[in-house]
Amino acid sequence: MNDQPNRRPRKPGNRGKPYRRPQKDPVRILAFEALRAVDERDAYANLVLPPLLRKAREGGGFDARDAALATELVYGALRRQGTYDAVVSACVDRPLREVDPPVLDVLTLGAHQLLGTRIPAHAAVSATVELARVVLGDGRAKFVNAVLRKIAEDDLDGWLERVAPPYDEDPEDHLAVVHSHPRWIVSALWDALGGGRAGIEDLLEADNDRPEVTLVARPGRATAEEVLESVGADQALPGRWSPHAVRLSEGGEPGALDVVREGRAGVQDEGSQLVALALASAPVEGRDTRWLDGCAGPGGKAAMLAGLAAGRGAVLLAAEKQPHRAGLVARALDGNPGPYQVITADGTRPPWRPGSFDRVLMDVPCTGLGALRRRPEARWRRRPEDLEGFAPLQRALLRSALASVRVGGVVGYATCSPHLAETRAVVDDVMKDGGAELLDARPLLPDVPALGDGPDIQLWPHVHGTDAMYLALLRRTG
Repeated sequence: MNDQPNRRPRKPGNRGKPYRRPQKDPVRILAFEALRAVDERDAYANLVLPPLLRKAREGGGFDARDAALATELVYGALRRQGTYDAVVSACVDRPLREVDPPVLDVLTLGAHQLLGTRIPAHAAVSATVELARVVLGDGRAKFVNAVLRKIAEDDLDGWLERVAPPYDEDPEDHLAVVHSHPRWIVSALWDALGGGRAGIEDLLEADNDRPEVTLVARPGRATAEEVLESVGADQALPGRWSPHAVRLSEGGEPGALDVVREGRAGVQDEGSQLVALALASAPVEGRDTRWLDGCAGPGGKAAMLAGLAAGRGAVLLAAEKQPHRAGLVARALDGNPGPYQVITADGTRPPWRPGSFDRVLMDVPCTGLGALRRRPEARWRRRPEDLEGFAPLQRALLRSALASVRVGGVVGYATCSPHLAETRAVVDDVMKDGGAELLDARPLLPDVPALGDGPDIQLWPHVHGTDAMYLALLRRTG
């Protein structure tokens, strides 16, 4: 018979206090798993996080508050990664590239809790060290503990005073550290925006804000009023600019809504809706029966255009090069009230005859710098040299669009990037070929302010509350 009293186990080799097993925090473990997926697999948080949250809820014991905290930790860490890297770098004795990526992810989560949330400092440090013990082991957890205690010695403003260069000495580097954007993106956005310090700071701050979730009432299937009634006035608001837009209250889960499950509404930024509406409203000479979306994936604009076309007796052809994205387009258009067609095709080598269409939308692949609110990790993945890869494709697609539209028809060239190399430089180059004229797109959105000097349109997060969508309208003349 064992008459020895029960004793807590000691960690092997440790003659000190009894070993305590780390406490597993499902919220922070989930946030860490999401960051590792973003880092290791080049995944996007908006695609990784929802299934992780769904699995956690299905497992039980994970409520809406847990989901909200996990979401804040993931997106906050990604948006402010540049700032937190500068702070962590000041607290370690080695270059950040020599810190193991999983350790750096844990430190970033801890830094965000300390500097970007209202979580008390002692709780932020304690919870993050426990996370480190679970996912990294006790040895590296001690390193995490030491670094976080240094970070906790000051608040965010104090750290920015220490790690950001003065604005007067290096404006772009100052803004890059303070607002957590790579320097080259700060420079590119500033060039596109123009103006002084206030405007660029407002834009960079807007990039770091959590964007609203906006629905589109798909034309011919539902009206915005019907979507508002279905969602409930306490859960949604009308859109600011698009008559088809409905803005969900914070915390709304669009996939759980009946109107979304039924396909009568979908998630779509209001800027994307405005691009489709402007193209559909542009004057064309002669017939107006055949429309084309030449880069249709994943299908949001195509679904809107198909509904608008059906209401006028026109037909939309939606073409997408990637088969899996063409499948997404087909799903988005399923239930459209009028005829349409979805095909897998390369817009630079189209299977249709030249001059086949009356309206063409070419929403080209781009760096996505206009959607950094929604995909904050993109700012750390993109490089200036990416522009060189997109440039030939963007020009080829615009030229193909102009060849696909008949004389008197209209092409809409759109990008989710305000970078001048992806917007006006592309349009200016193609216009040198002749055979087209630029239309003033601004009168087509009469209720939307501050659209720029024209004739093209540039939307901004800090001005319009939308992604930074760009649109130029070109009419083929010969």
